[in-house]
Order: sequence, then C-alpha cells, then structure tokens
Amino acid sequence: MLSKDKECEPSETEEPILSVMSGLVSTEDVISNTDSYKPTIFYGHYSDCMDMYAPSRTVAEYLNSHSEWFTRCAEPMKVQPLGSNGYALVIGRFGAFNYEVEPKIGLELLPPDQGVYRIRTIPIPDYNPPGYDVDYRASLQLVERSAEDVSADGITGITGVEWELDLAVHIHFPKFIQRLPHSLIQTTGDRLLNQIVRQVSRRLTRKVQDDFHRSIGVSFPKKRGFC
Repeated sequence: MLSKDKECEPSETEEPILSVMSGLVSTEDVISNTDSYKPTIFYGHYSDCMDMYAPSRTVAEYLNSHSEWFTRCAEPMKVQPLGSNGYALVIGRFGAFNYEVEPKIGLELLPPDQGVYRIRTIPIPDYNPPGYDVDYRASLQLVERSAEDVSADGITGITGVEWELDLAVHIHFPKFIQRLPHSLIQTTGDRLLNQIVRQVSRRLTRKVQDDFHRSIGVSFPKKRGFC
C-alpha cells in the first residue's frame, strides 16, 4: 500500500518494525544537547490504492466506524484513543548513527468531506515530543469499479481505496550527529523514513482488508487486491 514518487515498491517483509534498529543509545541520553541546532527535515510523498470487495457504500460505513476497528488493526503499534476521532500511536523504535527515537504521534481521522477522508496530526495532551516533530497529512477517496470478474464468489462490487500521504519529520539531532556530512544524514534519514512507512502501511493494509471482509462475511481472495 505504498509508492513514493512511483519509485518505492511495497516491502513483503514480515519482520516487526520494532526490530529495525537495535543496540542504540536512548534519546534521553543525547536530547539535552539539541536545543541550539536547527532541525533536519525528512520528507516523503506516498500514494497507493487497495481493493475492498464490496460496494462503496459498505466500505464508507466501515471507514466511518473506525472506533470499532482502528485500534485492533493498528497492532502491534500501541494505540490510545483521543476523543471521538483521534488516536495516539507509538510507531516503534528506530535510529541510526547511535541515535534513536520512538515516534509517538496523534492522528485525527476526519469525517468525509465531499467523499474525501482526511487524516492529520493533532497534539497529544501532556506530551512533548523529545527532539522531533511529525507533520502527517493523508487523504483517501473511494472509487467503485465493476465486479464482473469476481461475481461468482458472491462479491457484489469492488471499491478501490485510493490514498495519498505527505509526511514530514523534523528531528533536532545532537551535536555529535551534526558533525556528520549533511548529505549522509539526509540520505540515511530518508531511507529509514521510507522503510518505516513501507512496513507500517503494508501491514495496516493487510489487517484492514482482512478485518473489513471478515466483518461483512466475504472471503477475501488469496491474491491480495491492489488497484
């Protein structure tokens, strides 16, 4: 469920995202030295589409009831509800150059506006991100297609969930990281950001597809559906 400027293909890895990097010093050990440095910005634009084997109305009803499935489908990420449409997520622990962060972000799943669903970052009460800031802006729309090829399986429609994501991460690196060549920091950070998005989106897609089709009593095809 991912492409980055049409370059990145979804990863098939099943490795937990929590094991991307290990043996690194903690953020708390170095964050006190970052105040005087400007943040390094890592940015990615991603887009993809997943198939849901049902009419768009049924898919919309499922998406609108995210309080019933979001926490379950986001596992193993830790999720805490924030109000009626928000969630605080702990993404995992990631790092490089003996520096690591454990991103925790607040996301709000907005009600559809003219058929477009949007997700944006929101503050987490009583939480101050230690040395980083995340700007997450996603949009989803439903595109209904013909189900002639799969009607024999009792499927009455196919809806593509098309999504785009603009993601910017600002990180205040400590002094010992700032001494490294900027091009090395930028390349490594961009690659790690793409890896995180690739793994998270792939797993979330699989879980949402399984959960949705199970909720409507439809057997999801063995071949994963991507638009």
